[in-house]
Formats: sequence, C-alpha cells, structure tokens
Amino acid sequence: MSHQSRLSTFVLDCEVDDLAPHVEFWSRALGKPVATADEDGDGRYAVLETADDEPILLLQKVDHASRIHLDIESDDIDAEADRLEALGAKKIAFVKRWWVMEAPSGHRFCVVRPQRAQFGAHTSRWD
Repeated sequence: MSHQSRLSTFVLDCEVDDLAPHVEFWSRALGKPVATADEDGDGRYAVLETADDEPILLLQKVDHASRIHLDIESDDIDAEADRLEALGAKKIAFVKRWWVMEAPSGHRFCVVRPQRAQFGAHTSRWD
C-alpha cells in the first residue's frame, strides 16, 4: 500500500524537573515565540511557533539524558516503520500512537501520525 511521509518535528528531550525555564531559553535562543507552554496540561510538552513549511519544534520533559531527536510523520505509521526497518532501522517500541525507532547509527527517532493539516511540497511518496 502506498503512503507518504516527511520530516515533522525536532524534539528537544530535556531531563529536567521544570520544563518552563528551558522552553524560555530555547524560545529566545532560536527566536521562536512559545506557541504552547504546556501542550497536554501535565508540564511535559511545549511547542515553539514555526511556519507551516518548517519542522515543528517540540520540547519534551524526559527521564533519560537530554538530547535532540526527530519525528517522521506519515499517513500510515506502520507502513513507514516497516519501510524504515527494511532499510536497517529497528522498531524499539510502540508507544500510545507512534513507533520509537533506532537508526543503524544508534540514533532514536519516532514515526508519528500527521502533525499538520496537510502534507506539502517536502513530502515523499512510497509505493
């Protein structure tokens, strides 16, 4: 079955007790206003404002070492995870509604459902 995917999000994983000061730092460092300071109401996620043709910038409070990972959005997350696995990635875990993957280089990334209203010019189509 054909599907499409594209780079969706740069996720700044922050091993911190309080995400708020780090949201402020990255907002000021990148010149991106805070779009949502507490996306789910639990203090774990914040989003910086980006244009429709830019990747989303998400800050996430985590229990592992701070790092940056990326998300690939797809209209068929299972097909995309299978395609990436065929290229050498590993499926690590299915969490809620996305796949946590690991590239052959050891970098973790996620395959997520569409995060924006429509796919645009930077979308790859896979048959």
